[in-house]
Amino acid sequence: MREGLQPGTTAEFTVTVTEDMLPKFEGEVVHPVMSTVSMIYYMEWAGRQVILPFLEEDEEGSGFAVDIRHVGPAVVGQTVTFKAVCQEVTKKRVVCEVTADTARNRVGVGTFTQAIFNKHEIRQRFEALQAEISAEK
Repeated sequence: MREGLQPGTTAEFTVTVTEDMLPKFEGEVVHPVMSTVSMIYYMEWAGRQVILPFLEEDEEGSGFAVDIRHVGPAVVGQTVTFKAVCQEVTKKRVVCEVTADTARNRVGVGTFTQAIFNKHEIRQRFEALQAEISAEK
């Protein structure tokens, strides 16, 4: 990784909750609030934005661990601010605290850990796995 990524490095953006972000199972909306799946997607995106400026040309990040609590609602039309703050950097891992907040309440909080890989090596591993799966069919 390039120099400069350190604890305290932050990424932040806002998202307005839309109908497609509601929790749906078998096509039926369960609750009229942002789903946990949508919230975690944006928390991961915030964490990814923390590392992107620091990845070398041959590096890539990948989700390694997610420890998230969905603690409050965000309804359609409400703005949610997603924030990732780097907590720890090692050669192979970056840990960020991630939060989701509306102007009224906290929606989610937790950590998102990304593994840092050589992107050519990981692509070869994925291609080898795909070849094995295809050969099994």
